[in-house]
Amino acid sequence: MATKKTQEKTSKYWWLKHLVLAVLAAFVTVLVLFWMLKGITRHGKTLEVPDLTNMTLMEARKVAKKNHIRIKITDSVYIPQLHAGQVLKQTPAAGSRVKKNRNILITINSLVPMMVKAPDVVGYSLRQAESNLHAANLQIGRLNYVPDIATNSVMGQSVNGRPLVPGTEIPAQSEIDLTLGLSGSDCWTRVPNLLTLPYHRVKSELTYNSLNLDKILFDGTVNTYADTLNSIVYKQEPDPTIGNSVRMGTGVTLYLTLNKDLAELNKKNVKPKDQIRDTTVALPKDTELEEAKPETGSEGNTDDSQPGEVYDDEPEI
Repeated sequence: MATKKTQEKTSKYWWLKHLVLAVLAAFVTVLVLFWMLKGITRHGKTLEVPDLTNMTLMEARKVAKKNHIRIKITDSVYIPQLHAGQVLKQTPAAGSRVKKNRNILITINSLVPMMVKAPDVVGYSLRQAESNLHAANLQIGRLNYVPDIATNSVMGQSVNGRPLVPGTEIPAQSEIDLTLGLSGSDCWTRVPNLLTLPYHRVKSELTYNSLNLDKILFDGTVNTYADTLNSIVYKQEPDPTIGNSVRMGTGVTLYLTLNKDLAELNKKNVKPKDQIRDTTVALPKDTELEEAKPETGSEGNTDDSQPGEVYDDEPEI
């Protein structure tokens, strides 16, 4: 009789026993899955992204491998001043935290140059020649003046010191030197006030005034290529004094900075020619950049109308 009651009692609570066991089993399963998921996804374990900008593609791959991340090229542009394959931009940015084997998306300077055909600008005016060269994805280089009755009429075109035959394929954004006529009765031009003018506009402004860009000097605030693009003129030689005129083809030296207050201060200090005095505030650590000369071994695409300067110490991006 006692056995029968025990069996009835046991059968009465069997479902409770199995429910408890099911809950325990589910709990253990969740713990195991959570532990496995944590190991697979490396939850809480992150790596700091290194700075890959300004490295060559080969260097970037070595650094990425060493730091247990991967790199993926998503875009390329062509900047003549920089090495082919140089890393210009990365996402995520340096210093970000990512998991192991994360893909870092990079933009590089083009490895394969894009070639364009040189137009024939002989016989055109300087203004027309500039327009035609820009349309062909080329830029004006140095303006070389020779005696002639027609001032600023193009008499010849060359690249890297060699005559340029129309139709010749050359790297995009190459600088084309022009030989121009210069009349004795029309050989003077004004010195424009370039103070506070952004970097990407200085070359076109000088060309518009029939002047050459001799060299560019960056102060200590400009450290990367991105800084270069954002820099502005804070000093120039010859002086931009009102009424100051020079012979066409004269070279101009420019000093650039990221310090807008400095540029604005110097601009306010520009005086008429008969009141010239040196009020320019100089900054230390000027870094010289010679006037650009196209690199014939590189090519690709680039932003238009950027003056090409050759970097002694290449800026980072």
